[in-house]
Amino acid sequence: MRINRQLQLLALVAITACLVTRFPNEVNAASVSEARITGINNRVQLVHATTTARPASVNDIVDEGTIVRTGKDSHAELIFPDETVVRLAANTALSFKNGTHDLNLGEGAVLVQAPKSANDVKIHAATVSAAITETTSMLEYHPSVCKFLVLEGTGRLYRPGHLGDSVLVGPGQLVMGNPNAAVSDPADFDIARFVKTSRFIVDLPPLSSEKLIVAESQKQQREKSKKTLIDTNLVIFGGGTRVSVLGQAQTNVTEQLTAAPATAHSRPEAKSAAQ
Repeated sequence: MRINRQLQLLALVAITACLVTRFPNEVNAASVSEARITGINNRVQLVHATTTARPASVNDIVDEGTIVRTGKDSHAELIFPDETVVRLAANTALSFKNGTHDLNLGEGAVLVQAPKSANDVKIHAATVSAAITETTSMLEYHPSVCKFLVLEGTGRLYRPGHLGDSVLVGPGQLVMGNPNAAVSDPADFDIARFVKTSRFIVDLPPLSSEKLIVAESQKQQREKSKKTLIDTNLVIFGGGTRVSVLGQAQTNVTEQLTAAPATAHSRPEAKSAAQ
């Protein structure tokens, strides 16, 4: 009887050990090779080199080498096993390799919320890359235009192969310019206006980093009250890097736009433009 009980205990330990050693391997495999689509609006396709492009659906599993492509007035959201959330704007193409270690932006714009549970999250866009672990940030790329901004956390924008050509970008800061030119210094943008008007945020479920973003926005408001930050009438409507001067007559119209404009902030010693 005692021998049988000992055998049962040994069997239980063996089964438990098997489960413990097997489960992490399955999680690691998924984190490397898969993402799940959690949101779709309008036309979104999955494109793979070996198969015909097909419409994407919520809960579809996306593996390495598959390109998620959004059409006009469309967007999509993916989540990775490490809890990184990636939102695609309209006319965007995104693929990945090694999970979130190598997100590849072919063209368009993405918002990436990389939590503390993620590790070594990077996004590449031709000649520029961004390291964005523990950060909520946006990267937009076109052949002659690049724009990178941070809502919370700290990211690094750099050009691979160009030693020293990199810059740290903190909350409420953005970098924009030609992706084939040296990385410029960050300028300030209004986090609150971005959150209020961006299609990455408006009418979508809250990000897990929402409280951190709100805290950074409140910090900006305190800096404005102290005149450390000064509001300007510079604005970028939607994508690109074209900076417009916003007149008083345009203010009401701007409040109705959802193309992600955000009024600029500038420190007294520096000129700046905003997303």
